Amino acid sequence: MRSDEIEIDAPPIFDIGEKVRVKKLIRNDGTFPGKEIGEILAKKGDTGYVISIGTFLQQYYIFAVHFLKTGYVVGCRSKELESAEVIEGIPAETTSV
Repeated sequence: MRSDEIEIDAPPIFDIGEKVRVKKLIRNDGTFPGKEIGEILAKKGDTGYVISIGTFLQQYYIFAVHFLKTGYVVGCRSKELESAEVIEGIPAETTSV
């Protein structure tokens, strides 16, 4: 996506209840209460479920992902996630968004 594109002009690429996987390390940017800035919230490969979808700056979708392993609910951009669902018996690794 180019920086001048508005992501919310299209429907969100993940649905509520969809299992997703983190594509990169996610650290607290200061918006996660009770954790220090820079503290790790999710590691590459962690999986969770989309529990809500919001927007940021009227430009990007923010997916609230519940990571069952830690219990954290972390807001993630679509570029930080990939689907972890199995589609018709094909592992998600071969069907990434």
